[in-house]
Amino acid sequence: MTRLHAKLRKAARRAWMKYAMRGVGGADNYERLDLAYKVGDPWNMESGLEQARFAATNKLIERHFGRVGSLLEVGCGEGHQTLALQRLAGQVHGIDVSPTAIERARKRVPGAEFAAADIHQQPWGDQRGRFDLVVACEVLYYVKDIPATLERMSHLGRACLATFFAPALVRVAPHLEGIEGLQKDWMQHQGETWLVCWWRNPE
Repeated sequence: MTRLHAKLRKAARRAWMKYAMRGVGGADNYERLDLAYKVGDPWNMESGLEQARFAATNKLIERHFGRVGSLLEVGCGEGHQTLALQRLAGQVHGIDVSPTAIERARKRVPGAEFAAADIHQQPWGDQRGRFDLVVACEVLYYVKDIPATLERMSHLGRACLATFFAPALVRVAPHLEGIEGLQKDWMQHQGETWLVCWWRNPE
């Protein structure tokens, strides 16, 4: 790919996402989230920035949780981060509200299980502590009812982890403050900053 072609592709993706993401933030707008995937890799997950975020997230998970038996990834998209997460889990399950994204995720990570669903409709069992770890990376700011999502994560996971980029702190962070045993850390790369929050849930 020539440099000019790459620039044109980047500009086209940016223009499309500006259109597709209208009214998406904090709205549970599943139709427009699926619309974003009319282009491949709409979030530029193959970029060096996102790959660095994946690596930093894995490093933190490994440090605090080690290898886990089962992991549920909320908002898995096309499976880019799933590829990284599967190195740390015996079995990875991914959910996303976009059926288009889930189709691509199944091709990208054939060893994982995927479903086009939100966390309230995931199909793999409803019992408390169903998964060793539930992660929600860069997804909470699209959710209308963050407290209900966090409560559901805590029900399904023996432990949970969420990441979100710094500009979303005002909207997202206050909902996490009341979680018992909450721990925090920061990830930084190329001038971008993300907050990482994790916690263990009572049996």
